[in-house]
This record gives sequence, C-alpha cells and structure tokens, in this order.
Amino acid sequence: MRKLIALFMLAGILFAPAIANAQEAAADSAAQESTPVAEEPAASPTIVDDEIVAEEQSFHQVVKEKFIEGDPLYMTPVLICLILGLAVALERIITLNLSTTNTKKLLAKVEDALTSGGVEAAKDVTKSTKGPVASIFTQGLMRYSEGIEMVEKSIIAYGSVEMGRLEKGLVWISLFISLAPMLGFMGTVIGMIGAFDSIEAAGDISPSLVAGGIKIALLTTVAGLIVAIILQLFYNYLVSKIDSLVNDMEDASISLVDVLVKHKLTGK
Repeated sequence: MRKLIALFMLAGILFAPAIANAQEAAADSAAQESTPVAEEPAASPTIVDDEIVAEEQSFHQVVKEKFIEGDPLYMTPVLICLILGLAVALERIITLNLSTTNTKKLLAKVEDALTSGGVEAAKDVTKSTKGPVASIFTQGLMRYSEGIEMVEKSIIAYGSVEMGRLEKGLVWISLFISLAPMLGFMGTVIGMIGAFDSIEAAGDISPSLVAGGIKIALLTTVAGLIVAIILQLFYNYLVSKIDSLVNDMEDASISLVDVLVKHKLTGK
C-alpha cells in the first residue's frame, strides 16, 4: 500500500508541469478564439508595364547597333574585307573539293586501259576525268613515246603548274587577313585623336568627352580582329586542303611512272 501511494506521488510530481503547461495552452487558445482576428488586406495585383520590360535583342540587331556605334565610316572597310575574303574563300573551297580525285580508282582504270588498249586508251580515261591528278597523268602519257625520263620531267613541270592553280586566290585572303586589323587600328587611332581633340577644346577631362572616341576606337579594333580570325580559319583550311591534294598528286605521279615502266617492260 505504501509503495502504491509512493508511485502515485512520484507520477504526480513528474507529470504536474506538463499538465500545467497544457492547461495554459488551452487557456491561451480559448482567449484567441474569443478575440476577433483582423482580416489581412488582400495583396494588390502587381501591374507590369510592358514598356519597362526590355525585350531581348537578336544577334543581328546587336551587330547592327554596334556597327552604327562604331561609325560606319571606319566599320565599312572592315566589313568589305570580310565580304571579299569570304567570297574568295568559298570559291576556293568549292574548287578544291571538286578537284579531289580518287587516285587509287583512277590508277586502276589507267592500268586496265594500258593493258587492254594501250596509251591512247589510257589518255581517253585521264581526259574524261576532272582534277589536277588526271591532268598530270594526261601530260605524262603524252610524253610516253619519248621515254620514261621525259615522262617524269613532264609530270614534275606540269605538277608545278597545277600547284600554282590550286594556290590561286590565297594571296587575296592573306591580304584581307592583314588589312582588316590595320583598318581597325586606324579607326582606333582616329577615335583617340578625336577624344583628345575634345579634351583640348573643352580644357577639362570628363568621361562624357572621351567616351565617344574611345568607344569608336574599341569597336573598330574588335571588328578588325574578328574579321581576321574568321578569314584565318578559312585560310588554314585551304592550305591544309592544298597540301593534301599536292601529296596525292606526288604519290599518284610516282605510281603512274611505275605503271608505265611495268607496261614498257611487259611490252603490252
């Protein structure tokens, strides 16, 4: 009995604070329910002004705006360099791609023609094929009656001619690559001169006086460098394409001489 009473007393001591807190919370909630709650005012809808929100400009609009800000007097020559350089580069790319020949297939046709119809049949095959490799083959076959040494000399000489034709136009692209940054730098110098003239006329240095000249200077410089970078990429591609064609021409020429020597030794 004493143990039971002691357990009840201990439980009362432990749970008395929790019960008191629960009673206080209940009283507070009852007081809040009895007190009227003021309604919060509804949030007013946000009005967005379409004129304030700036529309995103397209790439073409940005380029046009920068072109005008850079002064068309200095930006136009740079643009002309880009247009002419791209025109020459695209013409060279098309020409060089059309000049590419499957040398292995052509050599096989020439060898079959030599075996079946002789040199004249081989000439017909090379004349009907486009490209510098076929032109070199034609020149070599035309000198076949004069001996293998003359064939080699003819191939070497005409190979130089074909190489010059392949490199046609590269000098103009190189010119525009050098000229575009120069024109940009000229605009830079002229813009800086205008800025210093404004400072001298006003007798004071202020950002508003020099901002226009410096902006023209920076925009023309950037335009010239961008044009030079674009044309340099095309130039390097064309040089690598020409090197590939020249290597094919040299390998095919050696193979043609071997085929002609073999044909002469067999006497067919």
